[in-house]
Amino acid sequence: MQTIIKGRARVLGDNINTDTNCSSKYLPGKDNAYVAQHAFEKVAPAFIGSFKAGDIIVAGKNFGINSSREQAVHVMHLMGVAAIVAHSFGRQFFRNTINNGLPALECDIGGIADGDEIEIDLAAGSVKVAAHGIARSVPVLPPAVRAILAEGGLIKFLQKYPDWKAA
Repeated sequence: MQTIIKGRARVLGDNINTDTNCSSKYLPGKDNAYVAQHAFEKVAPAFIGSFKAGDIIVAGKNFGINSSREQAVHVMHLMGVAAIVAHSFGRQFFRNTINNGLPALECDIGGIADGDEIEIDLAAGSVKVAAHGIARSVPVLPPAVRAILAEGGLIKFLQKYPDWKAA
């Protein structure tokens, strides 16, 4: 996992629950790849049609609320989401992003528009949008969390470092 992530901002609103990107209406019987083709259609019908691998989801308050299903993060991996920047996250969802190797940062998203080029520096704790002169500091993810992200998630991390113990 690189510490600097650059991509196009894809903006969603507040209170986006995991059923909007991982709709239960497709389950059972549909795999995650199928579900990824319909991600966020309840809140932004054209979202998936213009989403490109490497884009960064930018969202408001409470992104990922209502469910602890890891499938929501798996679907975002299939979409090619590079990272998520949101005002705030549902706690279970936030932990699922880390456990599954998807960077997620809490940040003031004011002034970031859909399509803006955004740069995230995980090591420095910054989110920048040069076109609007936005340079925001965010809490730096702890080294252990960055190590988990670098390995692609918690299971891959523990497979590589079976004797690792938290300090």
